[in-house]
Amino acid sequence: MSDGFGRNFLLLQGPHGPFFNQLGQLLDQTGAKAWRVGFNGGDAFFWSNKACFIAHTDSLEAWPEALSKIIAEKSITNIVLYGDTRPLHAEAIKLAKGLGLRIHVFEEGYLRPYWVNYERGGSNGNSRLMGMTVAQMQKVLRKARIDLTEAPAHWGDIRQHAFYSFVYHLNILLNNRAFPRFQSHRTESVAQEFRTYLRRLLLHPIDIVKRQITTRRIKNSGQAYHLILMQLEHDSAFLMHSPFKSMPEFLQCVIEGFAAGAPRHHRLVFKAHPLESGRRALARDIAALAARYKIEDRVHFVPGGKLAQLLDHARSAVTVNSTAGQQALWRGLPLEALIRGKAVTCLGLPFYS
Repeated sequence: MSDGFGRNFLLLQGPHGPFFNQLGQLLDQTGAKAWRVGFNGGDAFFWSNKACFIAHTDSLEAWPEALSKIIAEKSITNIVLYGDTRPLHAEAIKLAKGLGLRIHVFEEGYLRPYWVNYERGGSNGNSRLMGMTVAQMQKVLRKARIDLTEAPAHWGDIRQHAFYSFVYHLNILLNNRAFPRFQSHRTESVAQEFRTYLRRLLLHPIDIVKRQITTRRIKNSGQAYHLILMQLEHDSAFLMHSPFKSMPEFLQCVIEGFAAGAPRHHRLVFKAHPLESGRRALARDIAALAARYKIEDRVHFVPGGKLAQLLDHARSAVTVNSTAGQQALWRGLPLEALIRGKAVTCLGLPFYS
C-alpha cells in the first residue's frame, strides 16, 4: 500500500465481522488516519479503536447533515463502504461525489466465495465495468501490473459467515441502547431476523434430510433437468440490479417459461441459496405455481446446500444475476441470465432439449 500521509479515511458499514477493523488498522500503518462511523451496537462491537469511532445516533433523515459535519471536522479525503445501495451509503456516495472525495466500494465477491470485490465509485450495476466492453477490459488487464493471487484450496466456510452474523445481530439486540433511532436497510427488524435465523438453525437437520432425499431422487430419475440458481430476495443485486421486484415475480417468470417451452420429459429444479433463512415460504410458492401450470410432477425444490452435485448433471442453468452462474459456465453449461438490459427477456426461456 502506498504512503498514506495526509489522507483521512471514513469507513461506514462493512461486512459482519472483523474485516473493516483490520482494514482500518492497515490504513493507520500506512500513515493515513482511519475513522469509523457506527450505526448500531454491531458496528461498535467490531471496531477496536474507540478513539476513532463516531456513533451516529440520529435518524436516517439527519444522516446527510451529520456526514457533512464529519467530513469537514475530520478533513475526510476517502469514503469506504460495503454495498453501495443501502440508503445510508447511497446518501454518502451522493455527498462524496459532490465534494470530489474518493469512494471505495466493497461488495460480495464477483468470484465467490473466497473473494470480496473492490471498486472505486460503485459496484454491480453501478460499476464502471458496465460501460466497458470485454475487449476494453482485456486491454486494461494486459497493461495492468498487478500480482494475481491464487485462490486457496479451502473455498470459504459458511459457518464463519453465520457466526459473525449471529454476533453482529446479537449485539444489536442486547447492546443498542446508544443507537435508539437505528433502522436496518432491510424490511425486517433485527429481532425478526434473529428469530428467523434461530428457526433456520433449529430446522437445519430436517433441511439436510430433505435435501439429500430430493437430490437423490432427481439424480436417480434419469431425466434431464434444468437448475434454477436462486438468490436471496433481500440481496441488493436482486432488488436493485434486476428486472424483478420480488421473488414470486421471478418464480412466475421461470415456471411460465418452462411450462410453455420445455420438452415434457424435462424437469425443473429450484436450488435455494445456502443462506436462505425461510423469510418467504419458497417451497410452497413454487408448488402453487407448478400446480397452476399443471407441471407439479416435473418441478422440485432443494433447500440450501452446495451446488456441485446438481450442476454436474444439469442440462442448463438459469439465474437473475447470481455469481453462482460462473460455476455453470465453468462446466460448459448453457446459462440464462435475466439481467436488465443485458440478457434475453423472460419470454420464451431456452430450456434446452
